[in-house]
Amino acid sequence: MQRLLTLLTPLGALLALLFVCLMASRVLKASQGNEKMASISAKVREGANAYLRRQYRIVAIFFVAMFALLSLLAFVVKGKNGTHMLTPYVPFAFITGGLFSGLSGFIGMKIATAANARTAHAASQSLNSGLRIAFSAGSVMGFTVVGLGLLDLSVWYFLLKYGFRLEAREITSAMLTFGMGASSMALFARVGGGIFTKAADVGADLVGKVEAGIPEDDPRNPAVIADNVGDNVGDVAGMGADLYESYVGSIISAMALGVSAASRMPTVNDDQAVVIPMAMAGIGVIASILGTFLVRTKEKASQKALLGALRRGTNFSAILIAIAAFPLVLFMLGAEYIGVYGAVISGLVAGVAIGFFTEYQTSDTYKPTQNLAATTKTGPATVIIGGISLGMRSTMAPAIIIAISVLTSYFISGGAATPALGLFGIAISAVGMLSTLGITLATDAYGPVADNAGGIAEMAGLPKEVRERTDALDSLGNTTAATGKGFAIGSAALTALALIVAYTDRIQELDPRFLLNLQITNPAVLTGLLIGAMLPFFFAALTMQAVGRAAQSIVFEVRRQFREIKGLMEGKADADYATCVDLCAKASLREMILPTIVGLVAPVIVGIGLGPNGVVGLLAGALVSGFLIAIMMANAGGAWDNAKKYVEAGNFGGKGSENHKAAVVGDTVGDPFKDTAGPSINILIKLLSMVSIVFAGVVLGFHVIK
Repeated sequence: MQRLLTLLTPLGALLALLFVCLMASRVLKASQGNEKMASISAKVREGANAYLRRQYRIVAIFFVAMFALLSLLAFVVKGKNGTHMLTPYVPFAFITGGLFSGLSGFIGMKIATAANARTAHAASQSLNSGLRIAFSAGSVMGFTVVGLGLLDLSVWYFLLKYGFRLEAREITSAMLTFGMGASSMALFARVGGGIFTKAADVGADLVGKVEAGIPEDDPRNPAVIADNVGDNVGDVAGMGADLYESYVGSIISAMALGVSAASRMPTVNDDQAVVIPMAMAGIGVIASILGTFLVRTKEKASQKALLGALRRGTNFSAILIAIAAFPLVLFMLGAEYIGVYGAVISGLVAGVAIGFFTEYQTSDTYKPTQNLAATTKTGPATVIIGGISLGMRSTMAPAIIIAISVLTSYFISGGAATPALGLFGIAISAVGMLSTLGITLATDAYGPVADNAGGIAEMAGLPKEVRERTDALDSLGNTTAATGKGFAIGSAALTALALIVAYTDRIQELDPRFLLNLQITNPAVLTGLLIGAMLPFFFAALTMQAVGRAAQSIVFEVRRQFREIKGLMEGKADADYATCVDLCAKASLREMILPTIVGLVAPVIVGIGLGPNGVVGLLAGALVSGFLIAIMMANAGGAWDNAKKYVEAGNFGGKGSENHKAAVVGDTVGDPFKDTAGPSINILIKLLSMVSIVFAGVVLGFHVIK
């Protein structure tokens, strides 16, 4: 029976990928509309593909260099104790982690760029038709991530267990390392794509809406195609790579801590503890697939009804997981350790609660965002002040929710009597939170598709009601995107906490003589805490500054074209879209390198200088400050965006008013908050942990006990 439960992981991978094929087929069978719509869609698709080709060439060089370095440490260089600093599986695990992470985003983006015109055409028939096509495209993204994630996990688990005959502890130790590859790829994709999309968006809005006074997605705006390309390379390809590493990271860390807990559970063996997170992920795929069939709505539905349609699917999936997890835990661990099931429920409830509070803070159907929109009456300055205040205030609920979830998961699992079991409970709660990622990510990823559809409807001159329908879907997408980021950031906090514990276990495994002193009064720990708390601020500064520089180049180019291309503003001449796309691509590819390097080298430098105690301090400091900054930025950005849409819907003067211009300024500040810096930080805090675990042997080599 245990072996059969293990097969739930590859079965889940197979079902997810088959469902991807079904949803992709549904999207591709739909009509693209008229010739002009198909032509605009082709331009967006061409720009997105060209950007990813250039990005992957740069990333490939990095991965080849890292593979060579890791191979050197695994096969050639030996530490002072005479053993190689890395296991031989690490270089290959690093490559597969990065490959599948990038592939997740690439596949999702291919369908998203094929779905934009099809969604616009479907929206011309009905709101529900538009929702179904956009949501089907989002489902491709969501289930590609979970399908490839479980496939990667299955291949490595069965290869190491039945091919190389390794023990469970050796298996999880090796599998932890491919998380570094996934995190590295995710950071490149998120930062690079985020810089691209927000540079184009900010540039297009500042010159088009504020200076020229033309509508959003007006074909006269030279940056309009770059803006639509950016939605796909940042919010789809970047998000796919991001959530892939979150998903596999939570499962692997739970597997590793499960082995540690099993050694203190007399009636449980290592394999039983390892199977639980893997099987739960497989069950989550089935529950998510069933939930997607409940996502539908009526024509002229309100934002509340649209949110209800998506929430119905995600809540149904969560309930199925809650039901199925009980017999799984009971069978694998026995009634004595049924408290672990409580940790699963804790993670599920925490995810739903974070989603609710994120929705409340960012949706224009609630007071916080409506009040933010009201600040436009006194100009851009009060909009900025109000948005930052909202973002800071919004950190309170998620922080309390995660704190309660950690305490609940720890103690209900039996942490008071067996700390290792409590830590396993915390890790398994993160798996519970992300177990419905297939449908959660689908509700997130459909947003950029709806945004693109609105742009195509505007540029192709479709009837007004089509744009109204796509705007309704897009506004909903902003809220679901913020909710998705809340899930990602919340799970990142739990996973990063589990990875810190996995790092301390790794240190003890490599050198049992090394005594960790993690008291706050230890200078190494305190110094590490300060450096770690600073890193997310420094990282956010680098990415925000990168967006600012790139956006400036777009502003200058759009102004130049408006000034030099005769007849452009009158609609008698065509804009040079390709130049803006090229400027965004060059800037984002250049600017993405430094932030990624910071995340990779910081743990190694701190480890060499301060030792493992300092690294633990670094990871803890980055976790606490990074979690709060990421929440603040994501929610502030989402609220600014929806406040702008609330004004555009006819409130406080509507489109073209001075209030609208103030709202646009707030949105331009919020863009890099929510789509570049904020979501990248949750990758950073996990990448720091992954790098620390992989290079633990190197750090110990400088602090070996003689």
